[in-house]
This record gives sequence, structure tokens and C-alpha cells, in this order.
Amino acid sequence: MTAPGDDVDQDAMADAWAASMGGDDADGGGGGDDGDDLAAEWAAMLDSGDGGGGGGGGGAAPRESTRVLNQDEIDSLLGFDDEQDDGDQKSGIQAILNSALVSYERLPMLEVVFDRLVRLMSTSLRNFTSDNVEVSLDNITSIRFGDYLNSIPLPAMLSVFKAEEWDNYGLLTVDSSLIYSIVDVLLGGRRGTAAMRIEGRPYTTIERSLVERMVHVVLSDLSGAFEPLSPVTFRFDRLETNPRFATISRPSNAAIVARLRIDMEDRGGQMELMLPYATLEPVRELLLQMFMGEKFGRDSIWETHLAEELWMTEVELEAVLDTQTMRLGDVFDMKKGSHIDLGATPQSQVMLLCGDVPMYLGRMGRRGDQIAIRIDGRYEKPKID
Repeated sequence: MTAPGDDVDQDAMADAWAASMGGDDADGGGGGDDGDDLAAEWAAMLDSGDGGGGGGGGGAAPRESTRVLNQDEIDSLLGFDDEQDDGDQKSGIQAILNSALVSYERLPMLEVVFDRLVRLMSTSLRNFTSDNVEVSLDNITSIRFGDYLNSIPLPAMLSVFKAEEWDNYGLLTVDSSLIYSIVDVLLGGRRGTAAMRIEGRPYTTIERSLVERMVHVVLSDLSGAFEPLSPVTFRFDRLETNPRFATISRPSNAAIVARLRIDMEDRGGQMELMLPYATLEPVRELLLQMFMGEKFGRDSIWETHLAEELWMTEVELEAVLDTQTMRLGDVFDMKKGSHIDLGATPQSQVMLLCGDVPMYLGRMGRRGDQIAIRIDGRYEKPKID
């Protein structure tokens, strides 16, 4: 027996216990395997225990506990850290998911279109509100359509519009601050006072009507911004207040979101223009091209010069009066002075060839001392039934 304060040699206890179990087996003649297993288990328990325990202590704490991540570390791992919201850089799983999205930087012409839209809106909204309006482009981002619908701050008005020539839809979101500011300005609100906001109530018919008028102005400017690149008509379709009713694409589809800031002295708000990549697909090649100035890469002087030079280019044409099929032996028998009878008559049509390509049909005649061909029309390849 040992006192509670005495140190216990754990290895010696394990050896003594194993020896005693072995002696009992030798005397008793049975249970040797069970004794060895019990001794090994006891030694393992002593090795995993705390070395500072007393003789009467039994339950020892484990050496190292499993570490649990806190909420900040989980958010950083998933890529939803608040510190990253101010920029476009993403990390963690969110970066992996967004890696499949096409960045708007691959469409350099699109940024020029949005810059042109800002200039047009600054002028048109000033005429629309009769107030000093400043429009600025905050940023252009790529996002999935489902994530965008979930990120819309409510209450808001969502305007669905259709690109007629592209046969697809887009979305224009107007936040509550801009809605109340537009209503206040159009209905003669005093300057210097903030627009009054009443939360918890639906938008009235007057508010919806005034916002719809502003949306028509913005869509007209958007058509004008795309006109130098590709003429397109954006037609207003409907106005929704519930994002679920404004679904125009699959949730997993990628889209371009341009955030516009509209300031009217001490009032204003934000407007977001969302265009799915499927909508921009018809003009994708045009959006990929590089540009110079307002002509979007076109040089009118060079185009005019090229057209003039093409009209002055000389092209050699061959007139074929008739074609015959002859045997090779008859061709070898031809000698100097041999005659070949043509099946053409003065009224027969003559084919004009440019190289091996038939171009025109005409009739043979005379102009002065030279034989000439008067062109009757283009050569049309016969249709095969």
C-alpha cells in the first residue's frame, strides 16, 4: 500500500500486475490469455493517463481536446467574411463557386456602354425631374441570378423589360430611397427636406405610375447606349414588388449587375441594372472587341476609302461563246487550219466567267471595231429537284 502523497511508478505497477497475473496462471493452469489482455489494457490506461495523479486517482483527462472553429473562422472559410464585402475579392468556398462566372472584364465594350448610359441618364433625368440630377456608376459585378434576387433590399420595385431584337429579358431594380425621392420631386416637394418614408405599407398607384414613367426614360437611354454597337429596343413589360415574380432566368445562371447612384441634391437612391449573360449572347462578339473613341472600333474614313477603291478595281472577265465535248482522238487529229463549228447563234446567250466562277449572262454584239458583250443579268445556278 502507498500513501496518497507518494509517487507511483506506473511502469513498475504494470510489470508487477502482469507478473502476478502470470504467476496465477502458472499456479492455476488457466486463463493465461485473459490475463495478458487485461495487463495490456491496464498498461495502456496508465500510459494515456495524467502522470501527476495520485495513487487513489483513476479518471485522467485526455492530453489534447478537439478544437472547434468560431463563427468568424467559419465565415472566412466559406468566403462570407464581412471584411471582404467592400471589394470584389472572394476567398474560400465562395471563390470556388464564383470561379465559374464570366467576369465582365472579358467584355470591355460593356463598360463603355454603361458609361454612355450614365451620360444619357444625367441629361434625360434632369429634363424629367426639372432638378439637378447627378448619375454615377458605382460598380459592375458578375453574380448568379438566384444570389442577386436574395440580395435585393426590400421594399423595392423590380421592373422587367424585354430586349426585342435579342428576344430575352432584363431587370431594373429601384430601391425605396429613390422611389420616395422621385415621388417627392415630381409632386413638388420642398428642397432641403429629406423624402418621407413610411415603412410597412405597399406602394400606392401614384407611386407605381411615377416610377414606371422614370423606368421608360431609363430604358430609352439604355437603347441609345447600345445603338452605336447594335440597335436594340428595350420594351417595358411589368412592374413587380416581389422578387419571386420577377424571375427571368434560372437561379444558377450568371448575370451582369451595374449599380447606378442617382443624387438629387440632398435626395436620391440607387438603381440596379441586371442583364443575364443569355440576354447579351447575340452581341457577345461585339462586346469582346476592342474600341477607339465613340465609334466602337470603326474608322469611317478607312471604310469610305476602301469602298471607293473597290469600285475602281479592274476585274478581268472571260466570254465563253460555246462549250463542246470531243473525243481525245479527234483532238489529236486536229491540225493547222482545222475548223470547229460552234453551236452558238447571234441570239445565243454568252456566259461571262471571272476565273472559274460564272458571273453574268449577255449577248454578243459590236461596239465600234471591237466585239462587245451586253450583260443581261446575273448567272443563276440551276436548281436541282
